[in-house]
Amino acid sequence: MPAADFLDTNVLVYFARRGTRHAERAAELVEAGGVINVQVLNEFTNVARGKMKLNWEDTSEALYLLRSLLEVRPLSLEVHDRGLAVAEFYRLHVYDAMIVAAALLAGCNTLWSEDMQHGQVIEGRLRIVNPFA
Repeated sequence: MPAADFLDTNVLVYFARRGTRHAERAAELVEAGGVINVQVLNEFTNVARGKMKLNWEDTSEALYLLRSLLEVRPLSLEVHDRGLAVAEFYRLHVYDAMIVAAALLAGCNTLWSEDMQHGQVIEGRLRIVNPFA
């Protein structure tokens, strides 16, 4: 069985913003299942409450839906340590490196992200793909 894909926060934000330009593609990815981690949930919450102006009830409903559709991995010192190494070696922003590390540790082969370098391969196996390119 192939490894699940990892979804970055921006995919979840487009999924929650139905009717936007990228919403349909984001829905395909989320509904197909995949992996996220608690950092992604936290970042989504920040965007939902800030830029999207969702109230707490709507934010909680969105989080519940996402948690029911996707496998959620915890934050850990292992992710932190791997992320620091990835940030240094690949010269990534620390928070992006933490997402990459979480995807690597989850055994994923694809990281769907609009915010990182499309096509970049990390550690010879994790490909970053912009789903909206």
